[in-house]
Amino acid sequence: MIPKLPVLLLIPLLILLEGCGYHVGEIKPTPMRRVTTIAVNTFKNKTLIPRLESQTADAVVKQFQQDGTYRIESADRADAIVEGTIVSVERQPMRVFSSNVLQTSEFELTLRVSYHVIDRITGAVLMEGTAIGITPFFSEGDLVNSDLVTNQNMNYPIAAQRMAEHLVSKVSEGW
Repeated sequence: MIPKLPVLLLIPLLILLEGCGYHVGEIKPTPMRRVTTIAVNTFKNKTLIPRLESQTADAVVKQFQQDGTYRIESADRADAIVEGTIVSVERQPMRVFSSNVLQTSEFELTLRVSYHVIDRITGAVLMEGTAIGITPFFSEGDLVNSDLVTNQNMNYPIAAQRMAEHLVSKVSEGW
């Protein structure tokens, strides 16, 4: 039989020593190793869809805040600046109604953005690439007053969020 007192004293000791020496550190890409603060400018819009610039930049800022690798600052105080351009917003049909094969019931919204991360002091491009956000959405085609453009606009923030996740992952982790 094992004495209970030594076992009870051993448990807190094991808990204290459990994580000694091991911790997760920053895993920044090499060009971003000296960057601690970042600014996100309002994106440029090369599409014909109005008022997407601020929504897209806002999604990227929120994702940087959630990720926590870089602190958000104003453009005049940040180490690096993210500049982006909305290249395309495409809507592709994915599924049709069973009662009417000529009418689409589900679409896929694809947002494509190109971005550059620029060193504020030197102006050098630290990173560049493209990020894509994709989200499915359903049309209300069986309804008389269905508005496909409104449905697309309602789902744009989701596509922007998914694009921001990809962009921030590339800038923060390199992949």
